[in-house]
Amino acid sequence: MESKILEIIGLNAYYGDHLVLKNINMAFSEKKATAIMGPSGCGKSTLIRTLNRMHEMNPGARVEGEILLHGENILTINPIMLRRKIGMVFQRPNPFPTMSIYDNVIAGYKLNSVNLSKLEKDQIVEKSLKSSALWGEVKDLLHRRGTFLSGGQQQRLCIARALAMNPDVLLLDEPTSALDPKATMHIEELIVELKKEVTTILVTHNIAQAGRVADYTAFMYLGELVEFGTTEKLFTVPSDKRTEEYLSGKFG
Repeated sequence: MESKILEIIGLNAYYGDHLVLKNINMAFSEKKATAIMGPSGCGKSTLIRTLNRMHEMNPGARVEGEILLHGENILTINPIMLRRKIGMVFQRPNPFPTMSIYDNVIAGYKLNSVNLSKLEKDQIVEKSLKSSALWGEVKDLLHRRGTFLSGGQQQRLCIARALAMNPDVLLLDEPTSALDPKATMHIEELIVELKKEVTTILVTHNIAQAGRVADYTAFMYLGELVEFGTTEKLFTVPSDKRTEEYLSGKFG
């Protein structure tokens, strides 16, 4: 039986009085990749933003229900501590523009005022860049700015920055939507590799991408979780007509 690392129970999310997520219940398996799909505006990004408490940073935003990480309700944890355990990578690559590649990777430690020795920093930078499949390309350029890299490399640098904090869960919000096909392929290969060390939750509007990288897939529509199961089952024998219509391109 796969162990569940993260569980959502009766989650509602609001922007002011507007209910954007309606009674979401789902659990994520450890060291697996889960894709969250659905048409624009269905609540995908809001859902993953609730998982590291970024949703609440919007004025008037709030959530109800429980989100359990290893059985502990994250809504009671200090958000800064929580974001070490649940890292996030955004749609557009966003390395810190004034920082070197090296400093970008260890930025989380600096922001959290964690003092590390030079050796510890070197080890974290090398391990994280290897985990994000970037080390071979940048090991001789570590003190150049991160913004000097290509878009796909910048996105892998952002993944390295998230992995440096040794998170339990990595959230990826449409991580390839701003990238070309070759860079997208690199990121997809990386997501498959990362499953060995971290639980990954991926928002994507790309059905084929979910099919390539995800063990599980959730389909959302109008703020509701319509269907959730293994990617294979959801793609071949969806149990809800709306899922079937979305997958066959009738809307999206």
